[in-house]
Amino acid sequence: MKVKKDNQPIIMFDGICNHWVQFVIKRDPKGIFKFLSLQSDLARSLIINHNPNNTQLDYIILIDKDQIYTESTTILHIINKLTGPIRFFILFWIIPKKIRDRAYRFIAKNRYRFFGKKESCLVPSKEIQNRFIKTKIESGKINE
Repeated sequence: MKVKKDNQPIIMFDGICNHWVQFVIKRDPKGIFKFLSLQSDLARSLIINHNPNNTQLDYIILIDKDQIYTESTTILHIINKLTGPIRFFILFWIIPKKIRDRAYRFIAKNRYRFFGKKESCLVPSKEIQNRFIKTKIESGKINE
């Protein structure tokens, strides 16, 4: 399957009104990140192409410069590119990955209890809509 490359990091996310995606958009004024639903065929294809042994669809996955990041490492890589006080959290790199990932899984599993579930989504501006990768399947190829 062919995917258009533009070298922008892609955040693949679970759900429709994802809190984390909205959080990133507010702190990414340069529009560094693009977004793609984990439920899409393209996301599944990208995950398999980057790591054939891992077909697990996680809450948030990042593909940046042909590397795939999961769990807490995803969050830290994203935070590293954002602006504002949130960058303080990159200090969590000093915590061993096993511990960070355990905390990540706990928060991801309980995210609706901690952060709530939105009944409706904000209508994004045209500029923000362009940051979401829309896919369609034509004659066996996935095109952006």
